[in-house]
Amino acid sequence: MATETRTTQGAPAPGGSSFSLSDPTVRAVVYQILVVGAVVLVGWFLISNTLDNLARRSIATGYSFLEREAAFGIGEHLIDYSPKDSYGRAFLVGVLNTLKVSIIGVILATIIGTLVGVARLSSNWLIAKLASAYVEIVRNIPPLLQLFFWYALVSDGLPPVRSALNPVPGVFLSQRGLFVPAPSADPVWKMMGIAFVVAVVVAYVMRRWAKARQERTGQIFPVGWTTLGLLIGLPLIAYVAGGAPTALDVPTLKGFNFVGGMVISPEFFAILMGLTIYTAAFIAEVVRSGIIAVNWGQTEAARALGIPSGPTLRLVILPQALRVIVPPLTSQYLNLTKNSSLALAIGYPDLVSIANTTLNQTGQAIEGVTMIMGTYLSISLSISIFMNWYNKRIALVER
Repeated sequence: MATETRTTQGAPAPGGSSFSLSDPTVRAVVYQILVVGAVVLVGWFLISNTLDNLARRSIATGYSFLEREAAFGIGEHLIDYSPKDSYGRAFLVGVLNTLKVSIIGVILATIIGTLVGVARLSSNWLIAKLASAYVEIVRNIPPLLQLFFWYALVSDGLPPVRSALNPVPGVFLSQRGLFVPAPSADPVWKMMGIAFVVAVVVAYVMRRWAKARQERTGQIFPVGWTTLGLLIGLPLIAYVAGGAPTALDVPTLKGFNFVGGMVISPEFFAILMGLTIYTAAFIAEVVRSGIIAVNWGQTEAARALGIPSGPTLRLVILPQALRVIVPPLTSQYLNLTKNSSLALAIGYPDLVSIANTTLNQTGQAIEGVTMIMGTYLSISLSISIFMNWYNKRIALVER
C-alpha cells in the first residue's frame, strides 16, 4: 500500500526551517534582541561621547585618584584615619559610617515599630490612641525636617562645652555630644568578642536541637533563657579569665572640647533618631496589618487552650503574621538605608558626604557618583537577598 505524505498549509515541512516572524515565540525573541541591541548602542554612544568630551577638556578619568592623599579630616571614623591617608581609605570610612547608622537604625526601628504596631491593636483605649497619633504624625512629616528637629534639639537645647552637664561623674553632655568613659585598651576585650561569637554559634545550634527535640518528644526546652545566659555568661567568663580589668579612659576638658572616652556626636544622634523614629512609624503599620491578616480563629483557639495573651501573640500570632510582614518590611529597611544619604544636610560624614568632598577636590564627578551608586546598590541587594532568604525560610511548605 502506497503512503502519501501531506504538509499542512502554512506549517513548515519536516526538516525545513521553522523561523517565521508570524510565530509569536520567534517574534518575541527577535524583539528582545532588538531592544538589547538598542540599549547597548545607546550605552556605547553615551560612554564614548563622555570619554571624548573629557579628553578634549584634559580631565583625567579612572579610579587612580583613590591612591592619592585625601588631605581632609573626618570627624567620625570606625577605623584609624588621618588627612594623610588616601581617598580610598576616606571612602571606606564613609561606607562604614553609613553601615553603622543603617544597621543600628534597622534594629531600633524594628523594635520600636513592632511595639507601636502591637500597641495600636491594644484593648487599652489610651495606648491605642497614643500609638495611632505617633504613626499618623510621624509618617506625614518629611524625614529631612525630622533630622533638622533632632539636630536643633541637641545643638540649641544643650549648653556649650565649658558649661557641659555632668549628671554622673565622668559623663558630660553638651552641644558637642555625649561623652562617656570608655574601657582602656586591653586584650581581654578581643577575648570577650570571640566569646560572644562562640555564644551566638552555640545558641543557634542549641535552638535547632531544641526544635527537633520538641517535634520528636513534645518537650519544650527553655531556649530563650539559655541563649540569654550564653550571651552574657561566656563573655563574662572571658572577662574574669582575662584579669577583669577596670581601667577606664575618662573624658577630660582640654581647650575647646573633651578628650578621651567615647562620644556620641550630635550629628550621629540626629541622623539615627530621625531615621529610626520615621521608619518605625511605617514598620508599625506593616506589623499591624500583618497581625490583622491572621485569622481571628487562631486567637480564639489559643484562648480555648488556656494560653495567656502574651504567649498567644508571641507563639501563635506573630509567627504566622511574619509571612505577611517580611516582604513590605524589606522595603522599609531599604528606605532607611537609602535615606541615610540625608546625613549630608546635618554634617554627618556618611558615604555621600565624603564622596562629595572627594569629587569636589579631584574633579572626577563621574567616578565619584558611580562609586556612590555602586555602594548603595550593593547594600540594597545584600539586604534584599537576606530578607528573601528569610522569607523563604518561614514560608508555609505544602505537604
